[in-house]
Parts: sequence; C-alpha cells; structure tokens
Amino acid sequence: MDIKVPAVGESVYEAVIARWLKKAGDVVAKDEPLCEIETDKITLEVTSEADGVLSITAAEGETVKIGAVIGSIDARGPGAEPAKQGADAAAAAKPEVKPEAKPEAKPEAKPEAKPEAKPEAKPEAKPEAKPGAAAPMSPSGRKLARELGVEPADVQGSGRGGRITNADLIKAQGTRQEVAEPVKAPAASVPPAPPAAAPKPAQEPADALGRVVRKPMSQIRKRIAERLVSVRQHTAMLTTFNEVDMSEVINLRKKHGDHFQTRHNVKLGFMSLFVRACCAALQEFPEVNGSIEGDDIVYHNYCDIGIAVGGERGLVVPVLRGAEKLSLAQIEQAIADFAEKVRSNRIALSDLEGGTFTISNGGIYGSMLSTPILNPPQSGVLGMHNIQDRAVVVDGQVVVRPMMYLALSYDHRIVDGKGAVGFLKRVKEYIEDPEEMLLEC
Repeated sequence: MDIKVPAVGESVYEAVIARWLKKAGDVVAKDEPLCEIETDKITLEVTSEADGVLSITAAEGETVKIGAVIGSIDARGPGAEPAKQGADAAAAAKPEVKPEAKPEAKPEAKPEAKPEAKPEAKPEAKPEAKPGAAAPMSPSGRKLARELGVEPADVQGSGRGGRITNADLIKAQGTRQEVAEPVKAPAASVPPAPPAAAPKPAQEPADALGRVVRKPMSQIRKRIAERLVSVRQHTAMLTTFNEVDMSEVINLRKKHGDHFQTRHNVKLGFMSLFVRACCAALQEFPEVNGSIEGDDIVYHNYCDIGIAVGGERGLVVPVLRGAEKLSLAQIEQAIADFAEKVRSNRIALSDLEGGTFTISNGGIYGSMLSTPILNPPQSGVLGMHNIQDRAVVVDGQVVVRPMMYLALSYDHRIVDGKGAVGFLKRVKEYIEDPEEMLLEC
C-alpha cells in the first residue's frame, strides 16, 4: 500500500518531509503516525492506513508534490510467511553452487593476492590517517597552523568531512616531529580521496569553532517571510497607540474567576474579554473589519477573529468563526483548543483560513510595546502588551494602576486615522467598563 502526501488545501501544491517518525523496516500499526510533512501553512502528521512493514522512498528534507508517493506499507498476512520461507529456501540453495566455482579461483588468487596485499596494506593504512593533501579547514585554522608551525597536510582532521579543527592543530603541534616523517615518505602513493570523508553526516553544518550553524528555512517560515515583506510593499500600514486601565477586568476575574472555571471547566482570561470588546467595536467601525478586493472594499457583517498563536515552527493565526455570537466560555475553550493543536502539530488548514480581524498578545512574552503587522487581506490587527503598575492621574490624583499599552495597525487605504483612533478608543472604554459590554450581549 502506497503512502501518499495528503491534500491539505486548494492553494497548497507541495510539501517538505519534515521528519520520519519511523525507520525503514519498522513494523507499524494502522493509524500509527509515520512522518510529519510541512507546507507553507501548516505541519501535519501522515498516519499508516494498514498494518505492515514500512518502506521509505522520500528522505527527510525532500520537497514532494501533493499526492506523491513517499513510501509504502507491505501488508503482513497469512500468505506472507510461506513466501518468505520459500525465498529463504531458494537463497539457502545458492551457496551450494558457489563453493564449486570458487575452488578454481582460490588456488590462483590466494598466493598472488595475499603476499602483495598484506605488506602494502599496513604502510598505506597509516598515511591514509594523515594524507599528504591538506584537508579542508577554516581561515582561522590556517592562521593558527602558521602560528604553531604545523603543516596542515600532516594533520588528520576530526571534523565533518575530514575538516581540520583548532583542537587537531594544537594536538598535532606537540607530536609533529614524530608524525611528519612517516607521512611525507609515502605521500605520493596516497589515494586522492581519503577514507576520512565518511564520518557521521550532520544536518547542521558548522564552522570549526561552532560559531555559525546553518539550517534550511522551513516552509512555514518562508511563507511568513513572504507575507510580511508583501504587507510592507502592498499596504499603507500605519499604527496608532493607546493605553488601558486593566483594574476593572482584573477585579472581574478575581470576583468570578473560580466560579467561571468550576462552571465551564476553563479559566477566564483577558483574551476573551478583548475578543468581545473588538467584536462590539468592529460593528461601530466596519471599515476596520473590511478588506480590499481589486477596486472594491468588502465589508463583513460578521467577526471572524484571528488569534495569533506562537509555535515551535512559527506563528500561526487560527480563526474564531462568528466570534460576535460566542460566549466568553466558548471563546476561552476555542483558544485553548487551538493552542493544544498548535503544540501537537494537529492544526488544520481550515482552522487558519479566512479571518476578518486579528488580535496578537505579545504581553505573554513580556512585550511592553510593539507595532503588530497586518495579516492580509485584513485591514486591522490589535496588539496587546504586558500589564504593568504605573502612576497615572485619575480625577486629579496620582494613583498606581495596572496599565496596558494597546496598538492598532491598520491599512490606511481603507481606514482613516479618525476611524482607527475611534476604534481603539472604543476598545479601551469597553475594557475599562466591562459591565457595559457584557450587558449589551
């Protein structure tokens, strides 16, 4: 049974084999994960469709087309055993014929091959350890060799591909007089390709000192880079800022948090309140919830809110569909589910498609203030930041309040400054007086 790259979306045409979870020849069970494939949008697991033995035809890191065969499962059944026994019996019969053909060659080959091979093999084995031709080394290594007075051609490299490291040069400096004499004499007979070229393959090439590590860019990271550059080139992005007093929201969580978790089995976080505040504000400022298609502006009468979630392979933005109709508990549960899917690489392409507005919470990483970047074709993205106690003036008095900076990046082609500032001010008002927002729902 062939293992094929599954279709993950209409706009995805190829994928990269991120890693194989099983090795060739392993016995696998039905529905057991075999490998992870990575597209420019998501990473997902390919599972076995039957019990059997795994064969692999596409290596890790290889780019394959959607629908391409990357391996196969040899089904194991009652009929497989006799076939294998018959094959073993046929294989066992072959060695009986070979002994008759070999005796004729052996008496002639042995006297000539043995005396010549043995005396030459031993002296040649030593020069191969230190070939006459200089092994590859870094510029800093060549400089160190000159300072130590060591001839690179006399040093056996222990690095990747026979590369000479600084440690090899320092070690050779103490023994160069003993090592140089036996190496130089037979240098002419040394084969051009030293056997030291076959050390363990490394996926992450590095220089002699390990200061630089080079890794291929993942498909997701490539896609993120392309989109971010595209936003800068094709939108008139601008950012406006405000700050919000989080006192009322914090008191609300303290007062009702335990009951909320007991009733709904999920914690009451800040994100659900900001989603609710944004949905209410988007209804008042529909241009922030719109997008450009050709020469038209498309206004959405619904709120599909994207929630930026950071994962090991990059940032993804799953979408809360119809967020304006969801309760706080439904929003919190959906966000928790998305976070778990991202951690376990189970996020689906359908979870990421669409979206009319995005919220990104850099505060969970300690960000004080930043400029969020648009998620095209959306025209707005709200950035939340860290909550810090700061001195502010309230009713003519200097008081300490938990404050958060908010940032709204918007596409100035659709959204004017007045609309952007008005939207952000409305979100601030809803957060500072959440009862008004909750009573309207």
